[in-house]
Amino acid sequence: MNITVIGSGYLGTVHAACMAELGHHVLGVDTSAERIGQLAQGEAPFFEPGLSELLARGVSSGRLIFSTSLADAAQFGEVHFICVGTPQLPGSLAADTSSVEAVAQGLARNITRDCLVVGKSTVPVGTAARLAAMLARLTPDGVAAEVAWNPEFLREGYAVQDTLTPDRLVAGVTSARADAMLRQVYGPLIEAGTPYIRTDLSTAELAKVSANAFLATKISFINAMAELCDVAGADVVTLAEVLGHDARIGNRGMMAGLGFGGGCLPKDLRALQARAHELGVADSFRFLHEIDMINSRRRASVVAIATELVGGSLDSVNVAVLGAAFKPDTDDVRDSPALAVATAMQSAGARVRVHDPKASDNAAELAPELDYAPDVEKACEDADIVLHLTQWRQYREIDPGALLAFVRRPILLDARNVLALDRWQEAGWTVRGLGVRPGGYSDPVGDLVAAARRDHEGEI
Repeated sequence: MNITVIGSGYLGTVHAACMAELGHHVLGVDTSAERIGQLAQGEAPFFEPGLSELLARGVSSGRLIFSTSLADAAQFGEVHFICVGTPQLPGSLAADTSSVEAVAQGLARNITRDCLVVGKSTVPVGTAARLAAMLARLTPDGVAAEVAWNPEFLREGYAVQDTLTPDRLVAGVTSARADAMLRQVYGPLIEAGTPYIRTDLSTAELAKVSANAFLATKISFINAMAELCDVAGADVVTLAEVLGHDARIGNRGMMAGLGFGGGCLPKDLRALQARAHELGVADSFRFLHEIDMINSRRRASVVAIATELVGGSLDSVNVAVLGAAFKPDTDDVRDSPALAVATAMQSAGARVRVHDPKASDNAAELAPELDYAPDVEKACEDADIVLHLTQWRQYREIDPGALLAFVRRPILLDARNVLALDRWQEAGWTVRGLGVRPGGYSDPVGDLVAAARRDHEGEI
């Protein structure tokens, strides 16, 4: 099929490359000429495992091309995927859908043949119906532009895998024709056994935002239990393992730590609250505000614990921060808990030096007041405390004994609860996790905890 993917950010770039990998002819569209030029060379504009290889293969095969023109897209595509961002509105909890609406308007003015316009962006429920009415009003007589909604469920760091081998496909459609076209788009995935769920537009719109809200709830629950464990002398890692053995609860997302961030969970949580208020059911969603507050408190708690560990004041304290991205295997620093803690400590008087394997350049643009180091050893040079804030795999492989030679004071705060604290302690470090007993936790751990750690890396 001829497919357009409008919006070449994180979602759109991955989707375009994967659709070409499935054998479709794909035109990716974006307003940034610089980004389009980079993509046209088969180069990924951000770090995502496996994406560079897919882009290069798609471009070299001729199945994947790029343009800055919506008019080109309208002429090219049978199916148009809208993959633009819906950030949080300034001064509001609600999502900003102006980019989605602008794309729909631009397509409508240029469409000359029947087509299917498919939203993948995460939007407030009711948006698809509004776009359908807009397209019906603006498209030329005799041309039908039907709307469908096909939410994405990508985890940064696993986006290529989640697109080519998803755990489900959701198709919000209003006709058999739209359903048939989406089944054709995803034919190889459906044939491979991926569950395909046909539903209405509103249910499809709610699918992603409700999944994110539920995951956020689970994460904040175990983080609230970590706060209780800290004051009660209990161990949240073992507690999470106990809960994980209950099949009704499960272990996924049950790793206490610094909390969630990024471009999706926080803003989707707030957008769902805003839309519930607009639809008159705000009382049933008040708990989401508390989920958000628990998550925000984790950042302040880490600053407070670090301050306590270094003697009660951050003035002239050297702080080494391991991690700037909001999660591993990405260079995304949007609403990064790690970067929020680093900047808060700098504001409180500390001298902060940050290392991240992939996100330092993006972090430096957002927080230029921090120092950035090319390696872990340089970040830890003369440090009075080391903060582990993003759970990159390479940080779990650090030799704590060797790192002693670089720091001024051997103090470690593991805000992600994934390091082997007993190994650090045996090497001579003062160690602290979040919600864990003095002495910490060690490797090897139970199967459920190990699985939870892997999920912790991939989903949060």
